[in-house]
Amino acid sequence: MKYVSTRGEAPVLAFDDVLLAGLARDGGLYVPESWPQFSAAEIAGWKDLSYVDLAIQVITPFVGGAIAAPDLRRIIADAYSHFDDPNVAPLKDLGRGEYLLELFHGPTLAFKDVAMQFLGPLFDHVLAERGQRICIAGATSGDTGSAAIEACKGRDNIDIFILYPHGRVSDVQRRQMTTVDAANVHTIALEGTFDDCQDAVKALFNDMAFRDRVNLSAVNSINWARIVAQIVYYFWAALKVGGPVTKVNFAVPTGNFGNVFAGYAAHRMGLPVNQFIVGSNANDILTRFFESGTMKMGQVVPTISPSMDIQVSSNFERLLFELFGRDGARVTQALTGFRETGGFAVDADVLAVAREIFDGARFTDDQTRILIDAHYVATRELLDPHTAVGLSAGRARRKDTTLPLIALATAHPAKFPDAVEAATGERPDLPAHMAGLFERDEHINILPNDVAAVRSFIKDHTTSGEGIRASGGAAA
Repeated sequence: MKYVSTRGEAPVLAFDDVLLAGLARDGGLYVPESWPQFSAAEIAGWKDLSYVDLAIQVITPFVGGAIAAPDLRRIIADAYSHFDDPNVAPLKDLGRGEYLLELFHGPTLAFKDVAMQFLGPLFDHVLAERGQRICIAGATSGDTGSAAIEACKGRDNIDIFILYPHGRVSDVQRRQMTTVDAANVHTIALEGTFDDCQDAVKALFNDMAFRDRVNLSAVNSINWARIVAQIVYYFWAALKVGGPVTKVNFAVPTGNFGNVFAGYAAHRMGLPVNQFIVGSNANDILTRFFESGTMKMGQVVPTISPSMDIQVSSNFERLLFELFGRDGARVTQALTGFRETGGFAVDADVLAVAREIFDGARFTDDQTRILIDAHYVATRELLDPHTAVGLSAGRARRKDTTLPLIALATAHPAKFPDAVEAATGERPDLPAHMAGLFERDEHINILPNDVAAVRSFIKDHTTSGEGIRASGGAAA
């Protein structure tokens, strides 16, 4: 298995090189040269597999021999040994053909753990084999950062720097990052939005001298290995409700488009899917695209579902690559125009292809609170605001009610206690392993929205340059 850039100008790489590269050197994102294919019979044969065994089946073709089979099995088994449910991602039946896929049973209570717990030991394995050290830079709207830090803290071959928008994440999200006391972990509270954080990280990757000096790598979903790990739970959930014989609808609360693109990847691999329904809050750039074919950037609006407070969805580039017939030059032209003018539009035939399987719906904070309260009254169970947006979108846009609807529950309600309490009057408790979170000391580094300031901070706090000199060069 080899990987190509969505911009069409970067070197073709193997899986382990893509893992360490993160962002392609032409500014694009890596995707498989071709999609692995599974027949309906093969998929049906996985019905009774454990989550770990299913992950091995789904992930192995993407690795393409870059990691020995016994090592890959060990890494996957280790990754999913840290979840508080033996099923890793349990499916809850809500009745009326609706299900919640609970993706918050990992160490940091969000779906990002499913990928990050795989990514941490994967990095360790590849770096140990190469005798190298890397510097990870990542942007977070709240959940990626804590999941990445949990997966990478204390690892000998990694320095990790996480940028988050100052004052725009929940207190629980912030403390999960800033209270970690590990020498290789550094957080940066950037005075801006998540889009500003993401832009700063991309600017670091596009500074080739800096990138090579510190051996820069990524944990955001620009890193293909993140997407690979998330593909698994789409197969897992569909198999639980009658797939592949039965087509399935998935409802996904989406900001950066990585989570739903993993589902699209599963579909391209042979999983029969009827709809992917994107849930948006007031930052509805994705829903507007699926309605009109126009992607137009607006101002980021703070909401009670802050992990979706995004106007530039990085992973949408991967879908655009597919919609444009894998024409990297056309992708580059569209996204260059997007950066220059704040928008671009696709032809009607391209939009029609997208709308064959994608739809979207937007919800205000008041609408989200109403759904959280109604769900609590009906079931006595609490939803986090992101999950509520996704479930609402699924109910609003589900075209065929005879087919199962699986809504992705992306975070534990205790990550957003103020919003949940305001909606229901009930304050969700943190799990026991996070007791004392609000008593721990925080390490907060506030920086201006300036790439030079971020670059300087990383230079002053990384040891990865020493690792590069010791290993004889950059990894990617």
